[in-house]
Amino acid sequence: MERKTKTSSSSDLPPDFRFHPTDEELIMFYLKNQAKSKPCPVSIIPEVDIYKFDPWQLPDKAEFGENEWYFFTPRDRKYPNGVRSNRATVFGYWKATGTDKAIYSDSKYVGVKKALVFYNGRPPKGVKTNWIMHEYRLNESRKQTREKNGSMRLDDWVLCRIYKKKSSAAKVLDQKVEESKAEIESIDDGGGQELLKFPRTCSLSQLLEMDYMGPISHFLTENTCSLGFDFTNSVVNSGIGDVDKLPVGEIPYNYYATDSGKFQFH
Repeated sequence: MERKTKTSSSSDLPPDFRFHPTDEELIMFYLKNQAKSKPCPVSIIPEVDIYKFDPWQLPDKAEFGENEWYFFTPRDRKYPNGVRSNRATVFGYWKATGTDKAIYSDSKYVGVKKALVFYNGRPPKGVKTNWIMHEYRLNESRKQTREKNGSMRLDDWVLCRIYKKKSSAAKVLDQKVEESKAEIESIDDGGGQELLKFPRTCSLSQLLEMDYMGPISHFLTENTCSLGFDFTNSVVNSGIGDVDKLPVGEIPYNYYATDSGKFQFH
């Protein structure tokens, strides 16, 4: 039987609050309390029938979480006299993967953890996605199932942890972003003025966008030595023409920085 409970909003939680419970804690302090209608240590897990929604809709149903979300949800039977769960959603279905993991507390078998993957479409032609679910079920729920013959309800409550696994390409991109952030970290030049480190290889358009570094002429006069190039000689020797025709501090449009740190024509 579904009941309404008041859940805490993120603003009610302390700034340093993090929710990283172990499997045992989820069973013993959250799912067990929920099944017995007792209050949980913190009320941030809402009651949602997750199978009425697709996984990308569930973060909006959660009270707490950024990269993973927790829900109490009932489970219904797929067939009237069976014990298989109906895991179909609006546009897909959850499919079990791997083997179930037994959860123990003080050597006592207290629950089961099941891993599932979401597929778009209908079996057997569903398309695998990166949405993952960990479903936690009490050990006693099997006894309750046998007592509910004729009912489509399989479990009153299970606890589900849902998250989206990053693809390999996304992980590589995140790594590149972190490396780029490290290259442009702020430094102090000793006089109290903040300068920036920037990659040795960059395009002209990237240089011109560095408005936070001040006028481009200041950049040329103060930083050319560290880059190791002679701007005037490079322009003359390249055959661009009279350097005096260029405004002070301006770089020809087809210049770019090489790995050696020198600007050359492209």
